[in-house]
Amino acid sequence: MTDKKIAFLVAAEGIERVELTEPWKAVAEAGHQPVLLSPETGEVQTFDHLTASEKQPVDQVVSDASVDDFAALVLPGGVANPDALRTDHDAVNFVKAFVASGKPVAAICHAPWTLIEADVVRGKTVTSWPSLQTDLRNAGATWVDETVATDGNLITSRNPDDLPAFNKALLEAIG
Repeated sequence: MTDKKIAFLVAAEGIERVELTEPWKAVAEAGHQPVLLSPETGEVQTFDHLTASEKQPVDQVVSDASVDDFAALVLPGGVANPDALRTDHDAVNFVKAFVASGKPVAAICHAPWTLIEADVVRGKTVTSWPSLQTDLRNAGATWVDETVATDGNLITSRNPDDLPAFNKALLEAIG
């Protein structure tokens, strides 16, 4: 029996596979229901770094999703994934509304690019893939080189090596 619905928001491609599948597995094993959101219907293409990996079916289009239906939001990384999401008006608005709701929002690796676009990192302490630190600082965040950074309802991690700590922080925040 599932306890809470957890939204995973991704673009159509460029998703770092383990940054989607490992938190997904952790959420499911904890008894929650992961739901894959994307700007378009169909399937999304995951990658193992730069090599295409597996596809995963989209459960719901983000423009039809309501923050009220979910207990938390997970933003997997990969370079192309958040770069595409930050150009999608519906995805950015969903992220902004989710952060404003006070519910947990967990972003790993390059995913904080979407948080920057949603203008929700100002005054927050976050971490990410190192190449995003200037972008995050310019957006008003304090960037730290730590396995996981939690500030309010934002949970961030640097890369796939941080997934155990990221998943633990996510599950603790979900409750």
